[in-house]
Amino acid sequence: MAKLIEKTYADALFEVAVEGNQLESLKEEILFVLDAFKAYPDFYQLYNTPQISKDEKKKIIEETFKEKISTEMMNFLKILIDKRRTMYFEGIAKLFKKLANDHNNMIEGTVTTAVPLKDEEKLMLENKLSITIGKKVQLKNIVDPSIIGGALVKVGDKVIDGTIQSRLDTMKKDLAQILV
Repeated sequence: MAKLIEKTYADALFEVAVEGNQLESLKEEILFVLDAFKAYPDFYQLYNTPQISKDEKKKIIEETFKEKISTEMMNFLKILIDKRRTMYFEGIAKLFKKLANDHNNMIEGTVTTAVPLKDEEKLMLENKLSITIGKKVQLKNIVDPSIIGGALVKVGDKVIDGTIQSRLDTMKKDLAQILV
């Protein structure tokens, strides 16, 4: 039931965004609101609680996000309040982001490295992956010194593990089989 509700609202917002040629701006705005709710969980709880009237919630949302989001996004947040669907906001936002990315033939992923990638290195990796996958790849660099070196790339359901830690683990397993 939750997935159906999230899909219905994400699809509706997506249609509005495409018709109004606001896909990228609404994507940024919904992610901005999602980030705000994640950064301030008490605020998100307030947005969801039935103990505060709809009018009070709308007033709080307006005061918090005025001049930071468009009228369309503000109205969308108010519709969720009116329809008592605020608890589905996170799922709706994630689904909307996916719809927007699919529409733009884009896919997001992560690259985990032991040290931060330089912008040129990240761009080069994105370009090579984009050619291989056939979609524009946008990577987020995660730094994890425990992988020692190399890179772990995750894009969609594809995983490319070129880390030194992975190679050491494989070597350890191979040596253990030889000794037994």
